[in-house]
Amino acid sequence: MTPPRATPPPTDDPDPAGLWRALTGRQVGMIGLGGAIGTGLFLGSGLAISRAGPATIVAYAVCALVAFVIAWALAEMVVVHPRAGSFGAVAHQYLGPPAGFVQRWTYWTIQVIAVGGEVVAAGLYVRFWWPQLPLWLLTAVFSAVLLGANALAVRFFGTVEYWFAMVKVVAIVVFIGLGVVLITVGLPHSPATGLTNLTAHGGFLPGGINGLFLAMVFVLFSYIGTEVVAVTAAESERPERDIPRAARRMVLRLVLFYVLAIAVVLTVVPWEVTAQGGTVDTSPFVRVFESAGVPAAAAITNFVVLTAALSSANTNLYLSTRMVHSLAGDGFAPAWAGRLSPSGVPRNALGLAALGLALAAALSATAADTAYLVLFGISVFGALVVWIMILVTHWKFRRSARPASPVRLWGAPVTSGLAALFLAAVLVSTAFVDGLDTAWSAGVPFFAFLVVAYLVIARRRARAGGVSSSGA
Repeated sequence: MTPPRATPPPTDDPDPAGLWRALTGRQVGMIGLGGAIGTGLFLGSGLAISRAGPATIVAYAVCALVAFVIAWALAEMVVVHPRAGSFGAVAHQYLGPPAGFVQRWTYWTIQVIAVGGEVVAAGLYVRFWWPQLPLWLLTAVFSAVLLGANALAVRFFGTVEYWFAMVKVVAIVVFIGLGVVLITVGLPHSPATGLTNLTAHGGFLPGGINGLFLAMVFVLFSYIGTEVVAVTAAESERPERDIPRAARRMVLRLVLFYVLAIAVVLTVVPWEVTAQGGTVDTSPFVRVFESAGVPAAAAITNFVVLTAALSSANTNLYLSTRMVHSLAGDGFAPAWAGRLSPSGVPRNALGLAALGLALAAALSATAADTAYLVLFGISVFGALVVWIMILVTHWKFRRSARPASPVRLWGAPVTSGLAALFLAAVLVSTAFVDGLDTAWSAGVPFFAFLVVAYLVIARRRARAGGVSSSGA
């Protein structure tokens, strides 16, 4: 027997796509938190720390404010428009079909690339214990597991992601607790470190203001994923209650976790040492656990990082599936991608995401460095453009004649404008930052391709009697 759908929430713009509203408030909150906490925090955030030293703490705090503005702007919009496709569908309405097309296909692409990279990374983490296992086999197994979790009812996906995210949250809480003890009173085999490491190695701001800004460029990407909560609105039991609550709690917890965790890292371990991180063995989490006398610290941290990678991949696969489903509803993806399974899951859209996952995973595992850099550049450029478009959509949303949302971003449009300017500055700076300079060389051609694709599709639809390229 097909289970009954949850009662739709009392919004003035219910989602017409037929997705089931089955995600609980707890699941929505944990999905958002888990989607935003990736492997970078556990492996040291070395690039940012190498630029700013202890001042990286400030970089995380500033970028948290930007993430808060984006999350709250999204909550304000999706409470009124809890649709499949989330911010992409809202952009379609307020900025026009071209914006909705470009934003959703961009987001689909960067999420598929992320999933491919994460499943390969998960395979590498397993080889920490069993190096003899072939990477292709581990990648295939993890891909199959994630596809299976996403192919079942959305409530099952929510449950899986809830516990994936819980492992990360518990690990961070334990890490912060042990770090505070090491800093203040010490442990039997580790005397208290105090705050000396924050100033003893070149000062609190060894890289100057320029180093701090460069650190912000890298730190900002740690917060990508805060938009996940908005995408769940179309399948939340009560989006008018759960989305604002989840957005607020997610950002506050991210600030707490990221800022405190980085503060612990930089206080317990000299920043020059942390800046050399990037592997499980050199992770600051391992160093703190070892200082606290925790046995098998590297193995425990590797398990947490493995869980973090699978959690991110699981959520990103969910996001990419819902974006294609939304595009199909607007006629910008094959119609079959919009069909739902008996359990209310867009499995055809999931299949399309699986093809992208296979390609991205193959390139991540075997392709030449240039191919990987192209994928990375598209992801960096695309993520920043998506965030900027979210804020532009919010500005247009505020100027519309629609009644005010029950959730309001404080200080908008000033706060949202400042956040957009900051993101634009980061986007421009990527052209001059080593490691991010492929963003423009790969991102601009990709966006040009999407624009041409939209014009071709819109012209065909116009000839067939559909909407014109202007959205009429």
